Amino acid sequence: MAQIYISLGSNVNREQNFTAGWAALIKYFPNYLHSSVYESEAVGFNGSNFYNSVLGAKTEMPLSQVCELLKEIELKNGRTRTDKKFSPRTLDLDLLFYDDVICEQPAQLPRDEITKNAFVLLPLFEIAPTHIHPVYKKSIACIWQEYDNSNQKLWKVEFSLP
Repeated sequence: MAQIYISLGSNVNREQNFTAGWAALIKYFPNYLHSSVYESEAVGFNGSNFYNSVLGAKTEMPLSQVCELLKEIELKNGRTRTDKKFSPRTLDLDLLFYDDVICEQPAQLPRDEITKNAFVLLPLFEIAPTHIHPVYKKSIACIWQEYDNSNQKLWKVEFSLP
């Protein structure tokens, strides 16, 4: 079984889309860990604030199937493939880790945003502090401790997931 971590984000009808994305994920990954939900300012563009979190689970699905599933869930929640990289999102699901796989296809693994964005790193730290980043050979706790998040504002929000 592969250990996976998936980031969830939404800033368009964010409560509805975030909840729908989370509910879809737990149908496929019923034994999961889920971080707190964080609100953060948009990064790279002017837009509404995002809700973000990270879900961790084990799966027997091959990497390619997990990637296809995440795209399917995004599309079912209003995401279009023509969205620019830095733009509002109905639902953004990014596979952060699939075991210790390092690759560019079918997804960039480990995901580059892990070390660049507090809205990914902090919730990941919350549920997987001892996970070792296969490129940097450091724990997520160590990466978070070294991270300078003075430019990115985020805060924990009360959010009831069904």
